[in-house]
Amino acid sequence: MKLTIRRNQADVKGLFGGRKGVNFSLSGRCEISGEERNLIEKYKLGEYVLATFQKPQGKGSDPINLNITVNGMISGTTVETGDIKTLLELEESMKAGCTNLKQLLEVMTTFGGEQVINI
Repeated sequence: MKLTIRRNQADVKGLFGGRKGVNFSLSGRCEISGEERNLIEKYKLGEYVLATFQKPQGKGSDPINLNITVNGMISGTTVETGDIKTLLELEESMKAGCTNLKQLLEVMTTFGGEQVINI
């Protein structure tokens, strides 16, 4: 499994062409193997929520409400924000979602067997 994260920025222009600030975008996509895809399909996990991100934005902007699902991580998710701190928080949520997916898939491969733990 491999997570690819892409960060971009674009200048925001004012009404008369002046520079008003910067808008940031974050894209994340998780590449999975055929075996991992088969497990996801077998257990019907496409809409399973791996991570949730909620944050109010500034005045006049809609809040960011993002549920990171298995299908969303596989097909790719892009979010825009005007705040670099929020961009970093979103990135951490995407990383956590991909880590959760990896753990979930590892558990699925153990069904039908047993695990011995020395204590």
